[in-house]
Amino acid sequence: MARRIDVTGTGGVRLAAWEFGDPPKTDPAKEPQGSPGVLLLHGLMGRASHWTSTARWLSERHRAVALDQRGHGRSDKSPQAAFTREAYVEDAEAALEQLGLAPAVLIGHAMGALTAWQLAARRPDLVRGLIICDMRASALGSASQREWEDWFKAWPVPFATLADVRKWFGEDDPWVERPNPARGEFYAEVMHGCEDGWRPVFEPDQMLASRETWVYDAHWDDLAQVRCPALVVRGLDGELGRAEAQEMVRVLPRGEYAEVADAGHLVHYDQPERWRAAIEPFLDAVLGDAGQL
Repeated sequence: MARRIDVTGTGGVRLAAWEFGDPPKTDPAKEPQGSPGVLLLHGLMGRASHWTSTARWLSERHRAVALDQRGHGRSDKSPQAAFTREAYVEDAEAALEQLGLAPAVLIGHAMGALTAWQLAARRPDLVRGLIICDMRASALGSASQREWEDWFKAWPVPFATLADVRKWFGEDDPWVERPNPARGEFYAEVMHGCEDGWRPVFEPDQMLASRETWVYDAHWDDLAQVRCPALVVRGLDGELGRAEAQEMVRVLPRGEYAEVADAGHLVHYDQPERWRAAIEPFLDAVLGDAGQL
């Protein structure tokens, strides 16, 4: 089971953090010698619960917390909230400080990975290690943003049942090249029941606004400023190509590389056991001196 902890993000936005495993017996902010901290950051449209499988095994040896980022999961979705890169990064910084996790390992998927490496670049004192899962550092451009706008319009919402959600995202979505049950489950987890059927827990306009703040820019400079050990992980069928991933490793001062077979963009969701095998040696090396492994 996960225990909810409220965090106050930048601008007063209320964020829901979820701690897996037993709560610390002392105030973690006052106990720096406690279990090493790990903060998990989901991608765009995701939620903290997508990390459940990873967080469960992490919590056996570390203090694992997954954050519902602004506009996602159980966190605030106020139309007045900012959905800028700065806001996401400052939220993650606030979570580390308020939860007493720092210096922590950050594990981020897609947008969450970008947030993680931007925070690591700006606040090296808070981050002891970084895992980047299937996120590109190059600019994606305006065509990519238009594709996403059209994709959201194509969703047949409301869905009548969760089975319809699983089938559309796992089979019928024009972005799906071949049936992918894990993808269907991933999106079923971000739907909630309404009077007229099942709708996403997020506002699509807020997702597009969040995405717009990074797609037009490259993020290599931030990568080059990350001083902690960093692992770049890609699914062989994901969005991050091998050449770009290896260039990211080269740019990172202490970069390493791993890839996961038979996995797409949702690496940790597609192949949880292979994902664990890819990242656990890195975690053992980074956290080996910080806790009992």
